[in-house]
Amino acid sequence: MSMNGMVGSRPVRPPRLPSLTGLRFPAALLVFFFHASLGVPWIRLFEDDTANDAFAKYASQAGALGVTFFFVLSGFVLTWSARDQDTMRAFWRRRFVKIYPNYVITWALALLTFAAVMTKPWQAVVNLLMVQVWVPDFATNFSVDPPSWSLGAEAIFYLAFPALFLLIKKIDPARLKYWIGGVTAAVFLTPTLTYAVIPGGGMQMPGADGTSTVQYWFAYVLPPVRLLDFALGILVARAVMAGRWRNIGTTWSALLLAASYAVAMNVEHLYAQRAVTLVPIVLLIAAVATRDAENKPTPFNNRFMIWLGEISFAFYLLHYIVLAYSRKLLGDRLYPTPAGIALIAAQIVVAVLLSWALYAWVEAPITRRFSSSRKAKAAKAAAAEAAATGAGSSDSEGRTLETV
Repeated sequence: MSMNGMVGSRPVRPPRLPSLTGLRFPAALLVFFFHASLGVPWIRLFEDDTANDAFAKYASQAGALGVTFFFVLSGFVLTWSARDQDTMRAFWRRRFVKIYPNYVITWALALLTFAAVMTKPWQAVVNLLMVQVWVPDFATNFSVDPPSWSLGAEAIFYLAFPALFLLIKKIDPARLKYWIGGVTAAVFLTPTLTYAVIPGGGMQMPGADGTSTVQYWFAYVLPPVRLLDFALGILVARAVMAGRWRNIGTTWSALLLAASYAVAMNVEHLYAQRAVTLVPIVLLIAAVATRDAENKPTPFNNRFMIWLGEISFAFYLLHYIVLAYSRKLLGDRLYPTPAGIALIAAQIVVAVLLSWALYAWVEAPITRRFSSSRKAKAAKAAAAEAAATGAGSSDSEGRTLETV
């Protein structure tokens, strides 16, 4: 089945969004700070309890914000960059080649460095197959390399994207705002329905009184529920591309995101994790994309930030391994606050350097080599050769010949 026509009539736009690439790293860094605040693996970092409590408090919603950002961004960017004449098979191939090699390497690295002693063999297998998110068990969802759970959800998003986008493409642009509002409302209703329908007994979420791990799994981890975030990204991208988006700008979007984060630290757990920061995230993504489309500068489209954005996927998968293994090597020591901050900075540097290596030696070359089939590469080469030999030629009516 072809993805032909996935991109309909829309304003001219740049093929890439460098600022959104650059913005990926701050989002990944938020996830890093959340895991660092836990004292991975569950060891307090600072000698000063006040410093520990403050770090835990202010980073408590950073991981959820980062994950929601990536889910919405995935739908947005895939819609923005969707190719005419693409096929589902070609699309899935590109996604697999981009994601899975890094995933397998970090899965193995996590088992070798720290996770094997706490991971059952069947949990390791379901992680390798990226299906850990379908098991309503907290220990399984976040076994091996804990951040990788979100890739299990992303895999479902990628499988669904061709059909989902074809359906969303049929929506009248004038009615996109109603669909955006409806999906946003569904996300906000998710915690309410979860607390009402899913039993709250059993194992409780750490630091989240009143929320069971099964409730958390249903509202936060389960792929069909998180598909709402991804679909929202698709809808918003279509609205921006169709000129149906009211842009409030990057500054106001960022201020709203900061305010929503403050709110998230003071509301019930599932509302904080799933809903409170959603709208500002959407506004920021759309605002930054609009700046790129208008060829206007942002803090995120310089070479350094774009480079960090390019290695951010590797950083996302590697950072927990760096945190856990370094704490394993250092033991249960507690640090004065300045020394603890220096340790966190050093862990970031190590994670960035390892991510650079993984990107340069694995992700980038494998993506270049295997993203297209041999048949597709041959067809592209033939088209390029035909274009070169046909340049300047004309038919009997004097029209320049074009290769398709």
